[in-house]
Amino acid sequence: MNKKVYYIIYKPFQVLSQFSKEENKKTLANFFDVEKDVYPVGRLDYDSEGLLILTNDKQLNHKLLNPLFKHKREYWVQVDGTLNDEALQKIQQGIIINVDGKEYKTKPCTAKLFDQEPNVYARFPPIRIRQNIPTSWISLILTEGKNRQVRKMTAAIGFPTLRLIRNSIENIDLNPMQPGSIVQLSQQKIYEKLFSTIH
Repeated sequence: MNKKVYYIIYKPFQVLSQFSKEENKKTLANFFDVEKDVYPVGRLDYDSEGLLILTNDKQLNHKLLNPLFKHKREYWVQVDGTLNDEALQKIQQGIIINVDGKEYKTKPCTAKLFDQEPNVYARFPPIRIRQNIPTSWISLILTEGKNRQVRKMTAAIGFPTLRLIRNSIENIDLNPMQPGSIVQLSQQKIYEKLFSTIH
């Protein structure tokens, strides 16, 4: 029986959350060399970046993906326009988005405006810059993960997402990682960081 292994990675922008090749698109295999039975837990969209866990531990996979086991995921989101308190409150209380062709009300979440732009790596290719239109950065902490949920939520309040970075999952975060980097953790460490605060 293969030994269980655990990695955290910083998935770069415009990279698919898979190791299998796909025509004309970069995948995790372009950046990370891991055991053949290791796969990402969940996914980040092609145009999103940030924290992903890679493992061959099926139990961990189940605990993180089953909606019964709620866990916090923090996203740093750059949106088009100057976000106000009213818009933030709407997001926090739950907002109607479209999921699989049906209306869905998101669960209450935590949303905070950054006072200043967070210290993040420059993105390549960069965000389009329109000098006369400001942008805002917010921290969103969700306990659910519908397809393209964050982008749908910010669009629903009139502030399209320009850049989306998953900064943390429970007590595991990107600091001090950079796009394309990988760190191996022990089973004890990853379980402590993921489940010590989940009840």
